[in-house]
Amino acid sequence: MTLKNKACIAGAYEHPTRKAPDKTVAQLHAECAKGVLADAGLSLHDVDGYFCAGDAPGMGANNMADYLNLKVRHVDSTDTGGSSYLIHVAHAAQAIALGKCDVALITLAGRPRSEGSSGLAPRIVSAATPDVPWEAPFGPVTVNMYALAAARHMYEFGTTADQLAWIKVAASVHAQYNPHAMLRDVVSVQEVLDSPMISDPLHKLDCCVVSDGGGALLVVRPEIARSLKRPVINLLGAGEYIKGQLGGKVDLSWSGAAVSGPRAFQEAGVKPADIQYASIYDSFTITVLMQLEDLGFCKKGEGGKFVADGNLISGVGKLPFNTDGGGLCNNHPANRGGITKVIEAVRQLRGEAHPKVQVPNCTLALAQGMGGLLGSRHGSATLIMERAST
Repeated sequence: MTLKNKACIAGAYEHPTRKAPDKTVAQLHAECAKGVLADAGLSLHDVDGYFCAGDAPGMGANNMADYLNLKVRHVDSTDTGGSSYLIHVAHAAQAIALGKCDVALITLAGRPRSEGSSGLAPRIVSAATPDVPWEAPFGPVTVNMYALAAARHMYEFGTTADQLAWIKVAASVHAQYNPHAMLRDVVSVQEVLDSPMISDPLHKLDCCVVSDGGGALLVVRPEIARSLKRPVINLLGAGEYIKGQLGGKVDLSWSGAAVSGPRAFQEAGVKPADIQYASIYDSFTITVLMQLEDLGFCKKGEGGKFVADGNLISGVGKLPFNTDGGGLCNNHPANRGGITKVIEAVRQLRGEAHPKVQVPNCTLALAQGMGGLLGSRHGSATLIMERAST
């Protein structure tokens, strides 16, 4: 089933908090739901589909739907980490196209900053997870698994730490205009390189922030979107993929975006060169570089050259990215922060990004999410969206 023009994003909301010691995760979900409904001009009574992932307390959709007093006829708790909420947008569009629901609410929330979590501790997973007996004894740490991919990319293609640093620089240039961003100071390449080494070759400023917060989206039938007093954002194409260990044939040179991206572009009927703005999941700088290659914005191995010299900076480079500051500077609520990539893409398409970073006449945007570990198994999801002509 093609999703092209079968559903629209009618609401987008990002929670302004970056630290919420006085709120529960459920409260943050509820506040995000309230914010997105107000943004779209709809009410809780209009919602008949609900989507959330493993960040929701208890049994996900079961508990949160009850907490929000929702009366829904379709639910989805797909969890693929940081790509979850992009997949939710696609799944909501599928459900709408099949008549399963008309107004799908998607919420994310988390408190990793208040809870003191980070990517510097061994990952805690269920003992029932099939990889645990083989990997847990070695104590894999999130940042190590991304550093492993970065080191391989440097070895294979000659990518440099300076080139990775340019990704952080671009994010910081954009974050200075976001009053909610955790890191608003513009940094230089040298400052990134001078920051402490966390896991060779990744420095502290190569890593995303850890924040509380959340966000929400509303996906609706096209006729509903057209009846609202908001710009209509059409979903043109979507792709998803899980990259695992490939039966032992491990290849760290590519990510799941190499599969989810082409699927989304084919469905949308557009090419990478057509994209005017890109929201790229940025847990680490290497995450951005590899996804840009795998999505087709540059050839494999040429990501370092592509991101250098400000090519990702709005108004300066060829491909403006993460104009809210992204996970590297703005926020990364829970480990499923991909929803923020869709939110900023919607802002760009509506013309509601900060004037200093707004892409002129932006009508076609891409959002890309990554969840899991780039150095091992991870989920990837790609969305392509278009502002409908008036």
